[in-house]
Formats: sequence, structure tokens, C-alpha cells
Amino acid sequence: MTQPRQNIVSVADTPYYHCIGRCVRRAFLCGKDNFSGKNFEHRRQWVVDRLNQLSTIFSIDVCAYAVMSNHYHIVVRLSPDESEHWSQNEVIERWQKLYSGGALVQMYQSGSHLSDMQKMMLVTQTEKWRERLSSLSWFMRCLNEHLARLANKEDNCTGRFWEGRFKSQALLDDAALMACMAYVDLNPIRANIASTPESSDYTSVKERISEHLGKSQAAHNLLIMDGDNQQSIGIPFYLNDYLELLDWSGRAIRADQTGSIPMKLLPILKRLQIEPDNWINQVNHFGKRWYRVAGSVNKIKILALKMRLKWMNGQGTDSPFVASG
Repeated sequence: MTQPRQNIVSVADTPYYHCIGRCVRRAFLCGKDNFSGKNFEHRRQWVVDRLNQLSTIFSIDVCAYAVMSNHYHIVVRLSPDESEHWSQNEVIERWQKLYSGGALVQMYQSGSHLSDMQKMMLVTQTEKWRERLSSLSWFMRCLNEHLARLANKEDNCTGRFWEGRFKSQALLDDAALMACMAYVDLNPIRANIASTPESSDYTSVKERISEHLGKSQAAHNLLIMDGDNQQSIGIPFYLNDYLELLDWSGRAIRADQTGSIPMKLLPILKRLQIEPDNWINQVNHFGKRWYRVAGSVNKIKILALKMRLKWMNGQGTDSPFVASG
């Protein structure tokens, strides 16, 4: 049964979410459409540019992304506490990067006299915008509506561009977060359109590698990886560890390549309490195995009870997130 978005997205349970947007019918987000013969490769940059822009406006950080031919994946972290510290002017300035704000805001910014009632209305409106600027639904709305308008204008048509509302999965622990990010970053390799992470165009892993090697001068707004930082500034594992694990996972997933688990990767898996033998199966089938949430069995059961559900996908005893010891 479909659940209200507010029941699925709860920062109290986890700030991390995996979102998927998919085009409707034969619509192509990007890449070459063999049916029409048109090439929409340039649209991939639309997605990346919009993600970069939105991450500077919303109190939401982008952890990972992959732009495919007719869909995209993104992993985000919600930080509503950040927006609470914004001043009224900062909230208005951020909102106006997306929408005009209306006549009342224009009066306020021009220095016109506002009555007490108008001041109260402005405060009420500003607080509504503050809430929206920390909302995953509004983040995805501003992403999808923008892309749909650009695509429909280019295709000289109107109508629905996206399959429906975006799909989201709650990532309940660090193990789920790492597995999901790996699943997203390895999408081009599984689709056989790239052979290595560093050659996977329009993915967060290539962006991180390029930035790390100083090969890119573009503005990057991906959430940093700061290892075991206790202040929750960034993603709780190191970039080098993640890249090594991703590279090994990609080699093991590919049917035409072989690989073995390097000993230096075992501490990462042990730290996250993941059974090494189940890791590849988890990364390879992340999108099919999990529906609304991903995480350890205990955390999924707790969330199911909170949502008054008897069952959620992932509660089975074959979960790869069962503790290893």
C-alpha cells in the first residue's frame, strides 16, 4: 500500500535517502534514443547543474548521483537544523533563486512601509518557505519540474515527462548508506556503458575522483567524506576507503572480470557489521531488494512498528545487513 511521503521521510529516523526519477513511456532523459534517432546526451549536464544549484539553496546535501538514459539516482542528506539558523532575509534570498516571492516580498525589499498585518504575513510566508527549503519533496519537485520544462521545450511538446512522483528509500544506517552509494555509482558499469568508476560520466564518483586529483575546475557541491567524524559534518567514511571498496565491488559484479576481497578492505566491512560474502549481492541488487527503506533488520522492524505496519521489505532473515558477529 502506498504510504504518505511524510511517513516515509523522517529525519528523526535517518537523514539519508535514495531517490529515483524515471521518464514516462518512451521519453528520454538523456543518451541516444534509437527509436527516434535523436541524441539527448547534453541533458545529463542539465541534471548535474540543477543538483549543484539546489544543493546551495536547500538545506539538503547531495551524497551521490548517477544520470542514466531514462532515469537518475540521487542519494541525499537532509539537514533541517541548518535552515533553522537562516535569517528571514536569507530565507527570502534563497527562495527567490527559485521563485519570485510575490508582491509583499518586493515591497519589503524595496524598503516600502509595511503594516503590522503585512509584517505578520511576511513572517508566516517566510517560515513556510523555510520549511519547504528543508523538504525532500520540494527539493525533488524543483529538480523534476525544471528538467521537464527544459525537455518539453526542446522537444516542442507539452504533457507529462516523469513516470510519477519520485521513489524514495530511507537509508537507516551507515551500511545501507555505503551500499546504496556504491549501487548508484556503479550504475553505468552494470549497464555496460562504462568500464571503470573514473570513466563513468555524470556520476558522483567520477566527480569526486576528478576533484581529488585536481582535474576539474568546476564548482562541486557534493557532501564531503570525512571518515569517522563525530560532528556529522560529512559522510561517515573516508574517500579512499570508499573508492577501494567501489573498485573491488565493480570488478566482482562484472561477469567478465574476476576479483577477490583485499585484506585492507575487511576492516571497513567489519566496522559496518556487513557479511563480506553478501556485500556484492547487496550492491548488485540494491534497487530490487529494497523498496521504501534499507538498513539492518532491527532498524527496519522499529520503523515498521512506528509506521504501524506489520511488514516491510527487507525484514527477512536473508538480509545482507545482518550483523556479522
